[in-house]
Amino acid sequence: MHGSPHTVSDVMTHTVAAVGPGAAFKEIVRLMQDWKVSALPVVEGEGRVVGIVSEADLLPKEEFRDSDPDRYTQLRRLSDLEKAGAVTAEELMTSPALTVRPDATLAQAARTMARAKVKRLPVVDAVGMLEGVVSRADLLKVFLRTDEEVAEEVQREIVSYLFPKPDSNVRIDVRDGVVRLVGRVRDTALVPVAARLVRAVEGVVDVEFDLTPPGEPKEVPADGTENVDSA
Repeated sequence: MHGSPHTVSDVMTHTVAAVGPGAAFKEIVRLMQDWKVSALPVVEGEGRVVGIVSEADLLPKEEFRDSDPDRYTQLRRLSDLEKAGAVTAEELMTSPALTVRPDATLAQAARTMARAKVKRLPVVDAVGMLEGVVSRADLLKVFLRTDEEVAEEVQREIVSYLFPKPDSNVRIDVRDGVVRLVGRVRDTALVPVAARLVRAVEGVVDVEFDLTPPGEPKEVPADGTENVDSA
């Protein structure tokens, strides 16, 4: 099988807003509002990412505005108080920034976001230069693939290798991203392998099987495949 998963470079936003370390607090807030983003990469020099400043980094200034002494005694992190008094990106930012490479798979980017509980990741090259930003919404773009595209990839990259004719005869139905494989297969022990591979195809929501050995024939079209559009 020669198919490769989609990478971050396929879905990322290439034109992004960024700030320098000396950017002022109000400038950062204004830029977030203008670009409708929740975080900004902080870059220096020709664009090397040195940190990231997010809405969470800005909120302590508002949280401690009322000067309530009890708030200070209830601090969970000293950094909250420090950020409440910060006025530049360099003082506010989280550094080093959590980043991702453009050739990372979407699954890798999704795991990084989930583990760090962040919504966006700066995309950097091998030397840390900013190339773009990938967001949660970007990662979900793969589910916009048509059912026909998903079915064609499942047939080409999985079914034709695991269940080749004439020993097997499998029909591929795809509706709203749910893949269903129906038919006869010579080796049913390969079904769990097929399940893992189909689920790894970008845009697949779920996978179902109705595959039996040759002794229990199914009614399958002569060409062995049938792609069904979503309703």
